[in-house]
Amino acid sequence: MTRMLAIAGAAAVAALLGGLYYAMQPAGEDRFAQCRSGQVAGGTSQIGGPFTLVSETGETVTSEEVIDKPSLIYFGYTFCPDVCPLDSVRNAQAVDILQERGRTVKPVFISIDPERDTPEVMADFTDNLHPRMLGLTGSPEQVKQASQAYRTYYQKRPPAEGEEDYYLVDHSTFTYLTLPEHGFVEYFRRDIGPEELAGRVQCFLEAR
Repeated sequence: MTRMLAIAGAAAVAALLGGLYYAMQPAGEDRFAQCRSGQVAGGTSQIGGPFTLVSETGETVTSEEVIDKPSLIYFGYTFCPDVCPLDSVRNAQAVDILQERGRTVKPVFISIDPERDTPEVMADFTDNLHPRMLGLTGSPEQVKQASQAYRTYYQKRPPAEGEEDYYLVDHSTFTYLTLPEHGFVEYFRRDIGPEELAGRVQCFLEAR
């Protein structure tokens, strides 16, 4: 049930985003045209932007410091019962596939639950998923800034009485590919596997 609700929430987010994709862009005007499945309404500059967060080691970092190499960015939370771990494992597997192909991509996990996701909690979570996965948290204001930059959605559910520490958070489930020299270039839905994700990311890396 939790997973179904999370997926339903993601579908609602896609609707809110107004169908960012699925209007093909003429070839020749976009160096990544052959890699895209569609076009972001208004252009890819509509997604992404500066943010300041706190790393899993407790250091304050900027978006420029985070995106110092091609990165797969995911917004979730460590207490997520199923969707976030599954998506993060998929992303980690894609990163390993790309590594085997000689391509280095950084997996990034940004918490949308800063109340519980301290740097220490983030470190435990990411260390169990991938040795190079970077966990980021911050103040509610910092997290909101990063979420708004990437047009993501999250909403804390009211907890049951007496169980204030055991709430769930509805959130979007897209993974974002960002390149240091280009910023955001593509997002991926959760219904593709690690092999397909790696292949699509590799296309963008080779077209840079």
